[in-house]
Amino acid sequence: MNIPANNPALKSWLDVAVTSDFPIQNIPFGVFSVEEDDLVIGTRIGDYAISLTALNDLGFFKDIDFDDNVLYDETLNAFISEGREVWRAIRNRISEIFEANNPKLRDDDKARKLVIFNVNEVNVELPVFIGDYTDFYSSREHATNVGMMFRDPANALLPNWLHLPVGYHGRSSTIVPSGVPVNRPMGQTLPKGETQPVFGPSKRVDFELETAFITADANIMGERVSVNDAENHMFGMVLLNDWSARDLQTWEYVPLGPFLAKNFGSSISCWVVTMDALEPFRCASPSQEDPKPLPYLQQTGNHAFDIHLEVIIQPENAEGKTVSKSNLKYMYWTMAQQLAHHTVNGCMVSSGDLMGSGTISGPTKDSFGSMLELTWAGQNPIEMPNGSTRTFIEDYDTVIMKGYCEKDGVRIGFGEVSSQLLPAIDFE
Repeated sequence: MNIPANNPALKSWLDVAVTSDFPIQNIPFGVFSVEEDDLVIGTRIGDYAISLTALNDLGFFKDIDFDDNVLYDETLNAFISEGREVWRAIRNRISEIFEANNPKLRDDDKARKLVIFNVNEVNVELPVFIGDYTDFYSSREHATNVGMMFRDPANALLPNWLHLPVGYHGRSSTIVPSGVPVNRPMGQTLPKGETQPVFGPSKRVDFELETAFITADANIMGERVSVNDAENHMFGMVLLNDWSARDLQTWEYVPLGPFLAKNFGSSISCWVVTMDALEPFRCASPSQEDPKPLPYLQQTGNHAFDIHLEVIIQPENAEGKTVSKSNLKYMYWTMAQQLAHHTVNGCMVSSGDLMGSGTISGPTKDSFGSMLELTWAGQNPIEMPNGSTRTFIEDYDTVIMKGYCEKDGVRIGFGEVSSQLLPAIDFE
């Protein structure tokens, strides 16, 4: 697949650090505002936020066949609905505009002031209006660890797990962008040895290391998306911290699964990295030969992505610590299989829907994607640099997740999703 914007030899006339997650080969999409101004559709190169709305006003996209009104919305949803050929054309044009030898914008000081802003001086917002949110459970290592803890270790995986991408529907109303804090949730728990539940703040708040893909308009109700066509309906990816309250979850999840334990808050990174930008980082996924999936889930070729992931816990006013390093490539079920399964019953998927990967755990203890696993349900506390310990997340801790791909001298990253846990709100 020849995508000009992915050329590893490209350089920008903007100053971009070699360690940046956002070289000219990335060109993610997002939404931001400058001071009190309206929201604009934008992209990012290095430490610069770039207004696509302003670029359109200046005529840079006039020969591209699309409804340019979508660049004046306050979310990416309408732009996403334009389809893959438009996303690709706009991304390639941005690459041309900012290529080192292109003087058109580079040498126009007046136009540059309308288009380019320091990323530290803008407010980056939730990139899409999320109509629906689905969270999958697609890491074999994570599902096995949880099964060993709470069920028969010899039969950690439930009978359906190797046959379909398990998932559940979450709440989009409490998905927030990086930087927005989350409060410790209240709810019912069943203390150890007791037979009656109590009400109060969760004592076992956890992070879940995930990525998520954002969909385009994939189908209409009653139709399904094939596994071979699924990637054509994926706009891009973000990092996702799907906060969890393990003690609430243990009490409530039988028989219908997690509820209040999961819907109190989920945090995502703000710049959507396109599937086109991630194309060079495809890799093989785990074998699915024993058992082989049913025909509608079978696929050939490389449909996993080599995305390095990291989780840092930062106590308030203290040094942080990296507690996990994992990789999306470990996931047993691919994103294409997730979307194909999601729609096989005719469920409609729309522009801006968010599909979480599920907790991403690797094969080693330092690659587990949750505190539940890293501390083995609190049995093995993690020591922090300041001498304190963590079994789960404490009030005023900030959880920071980072992710990037690297190949042939090009680094494509997501920035970070960062969120502080605040104390529970006492509504009495």
